[in-house]
Amino acid sequence: MAGFIQIIEFRTSRWDELQALAQEFEDSRNEASASGSSPTKIHVVGDRDDPGRFLNIVEFESYEAAMENSDRPETGEFAARMQALCDGPPTFHNLDVKYEAQIG
Repeated sequence: MAGFIQIIEFRTSRWDELQALAQEFEDSRNEASASGSSPTKIHVVGDRDDPGRFLNIVEFESYEAAMENSDRPETGEFAARMQALCDGPPTFHNLDVKYEAQIG
C-alpha cells in the first residue's frame, strides 16, 4: 500500500475569501486537466473546539506526486495567495500512509 497525506494546519478569520480562492484554484486546475501529480482527495475541516483553526488534508498517490504538485507554479501562486488570507504561517505535516481501511 502506498500513499502520502499532507496536512496543512492554518488559522484564518477570512474563511469565505479563502473558500472562494480554493474554488477558483480547483476550477482552473480542472480546466487545465492537471497531471497525475494532482491530489487524489482533499478535505478541509474546521475545528469545532477552536474556531478559526482549519486543517487542509490532501491525499496523493505518493510522496513524489506531492512534491511534483508542490513544484508547479500554480500551486506556489495559490499557496502565496492563501497565506495572505491566513492569520499567521501554516504548519505542514507530511505523512506516509502505513495502513488504510474502508469501513462499511
